[in-house]
Amino acid sequence: MSSFGPGKTKEVIFSMEEGSVKMFLRGRPVLMLIPDELAPTYSLDTRSEPPSSRLKLHWVYGYRGRDCRANLYLLPTGEIVYFVASVAVLYSVEEQRQRHYLGHNDDIKCLAVHPDMVTIATGQVAGTTKEGKPLPPHVRIWDSVSLSTLHVLGLGVFDRAVCCVGFSKSNGGNLLCAVDESNDHMLSVWDWAKEAKVVDGKCSNEAVLVATFHPTDPTLLITCGKSHIYFWSLEGGSLSKRQGLFEKHEKPKYVLCVTFLEGGDVVTGDSGGNLYVWGKGGNRITQAVLGAHDGGVFGLCALRDGTLVSGGGRDRRVVLWGSDYSKLQEVEVPEDFGPVRTVAEGREDTLYVGTTRNSILQGSIHTGFSLLIQGHVEELWGLAAHPSQAQFVTCGQDKLVHLWSAESHQPLWSRSIEMAAAGHGDP
Repeated sequence: MSSFGPGKTKEVIFSMEEGSVKMFLRGRPVLMLIPDELAPTYSLDTRSEPPSSRLKLHWVYGYRGRDCRANLYLLPTGEIVYFVASVAVLYSVEEQRQRHYLGHNDDIKCLAVHPDMVTIATGQVAGTTKEGKPLPPHVRIWDSVSLSTLHVLGLGVFDRAVCCVGFSKSNGGNLLCAVDESNDHMLSVWDWAKEAKVVDGKCSNEAVLVATFHPTDPTLLITCGKSHIYFWSLEGGSLSKRQGLFEKHEKPKYVLCVTFLEGGDVVTGDSGGNLYVWGKGGNRITQAVLGAHDGGVFGLCALRDGTLVSGGGRDRRVVLWGSDYSKLQEVEVPEDFGPVRTVAEGREDTLYVGTTRNSILQGSIHTGFSLLIQGHVEELWGLAAHPSQAQFVTCGQDKLVHLWSAESHQPLWSRSIEMAAAGHGDP
């Protein structure tokens, strides 16, 4: 047992024996080690005046690809939009500049872009105030030009977190679908401009990974995830669903991703490495590409020219498929960046790839991919700034140490170590 003498308050615990301070940030415990030179004289009663200047967010490092999907898009401004922690990032690769939407009060879990390519929806987890009071999960609709919040949906409606969100596409984008992480994973449809729920229904008691409207039929929605794909009809203020039938094909453990072809057919990728084509308006497979990837198909993107790109998990391949589903070309993502999580189309033949190791890559099937954004793979617990240069070091639970340039925002070097780390740097 540690001896806590007078160094104990309701919110902060000082352990002389362990040389640590434990405090709670938004209800979550954070343990901090006291620098050796400060430990002998450290006191919780010491008070300092706050600085006269206020900090403004300049750059966000990292990307949440480890456990989120379909969260990377190119906007007409030339910025790519994605999220990490509670921040939605708009990153201009050309200008090397970031803008940030800061309306959320806890981690974002999903993102969708309206057909107008300006309006964005982001859904978040349940949070906690500084006083420890619960903050409900919700969806925020915001303007990607002005960064102003337009609407907030679902306060007191969603449970635990909003894991999927999507705009309708063919009726002016006036509807929005969302799935929460309640036991029944409720699917709800909203008239988002009126902040009014139109209808909801129980989706599945298993994990739901995708919820999306059909691009040409505003009454058709698709959800998929563990052990299921459902085709939903929205008519007369009610929702009805049909289960996708795999028939002669082996039912996959997970249906991981969905995209739509120009003619309205639906394409899914699954944990078995297969691509299945579902005829428009139906719930049966009309064509199959078995073993398209070794391991799961994590991302699909239908390109403007009618071809299809798929991204693999275990094999880390990005594959280009013709309109007849013949393989045209493929490229492998370097192992350090990890499996493909999502693929987004850029300008001309450029693709953006988000990975499960929280990196974002830029390139093409023909030239390969280079690093745009790198992050830690697990929790980051150590940070030390260089005393005289624009550099800093980070380390964490992923057993990686990165030295970063604060000017280029890229790692200057990275090292793998044998154990998880929480570091302290000396001048």
